Amino acid sequence: MGYCRLMTLDREQVLRSAAALLTRKSTATMDEVARAAGIGRATLHRHFAGRDALVGALEDLGIQEFEAALDAAGLDEGSAEDGLRRFVAAVQPAAGLLSFLVTENQLFEGDDVNEGWNRLDARVAAFFRRGQERGEIRIDLTPAWLTEALYGLIGSCAWAVQDGRVAAQDFPYMIVELLLGGARRSVEK
Repeated sequence: MGYCRLMTLDREQVLRSAAALLTRKSTATMDEVARAAGIGRATLHRHFAGRDALVGALEDLGIQEFEAALDAAGLDEGSAEDGLRRFVAAVQPAAGLLSFLVTENQLFEGDDVNEGWNRLDARVAAFFRRGQERGEIRIDLTPAWLTEALYGLIGSCAWAVQDGRVAAQDFPYMIVELLLGGARRSVEK
């Protein structure tokens, strides 16, 4: 039992190290991933047969993290704006990984989409639809588009924070304000 637990912990540590590296350098090689995890390439290959297997495991981790953020946010509680703020704050620690996965999936996944993404998309779209039904979110934009826009803002802001162009503490504010307020300047009359 102890040996299996050690293998599980090692695998998770390797995944987290790979996620940290790949969110900074999406083109990192398996050798670079192994070095970042503090293991040899052979050990990495015992855990993951290749980059596709590694990305698949990272995708599962990203989906778990995203789902945990949705659960923690309590999107059904309070106003849509408050729920969105809670969600963006909860997803911030995983934002870099999610940004990497979105890019990686667009390049390589094709029609073989992990069902977890569809489940998450449905939850976020349902949140926006509820906000529209309650008159809190504009109805001229579809829930699917609002969902995609949210993902895009999360990924873009993760990169901006990583590059030092946005302060980490401004992450939730920048995303929610732009998504809900848009970029158009409102003129007081």
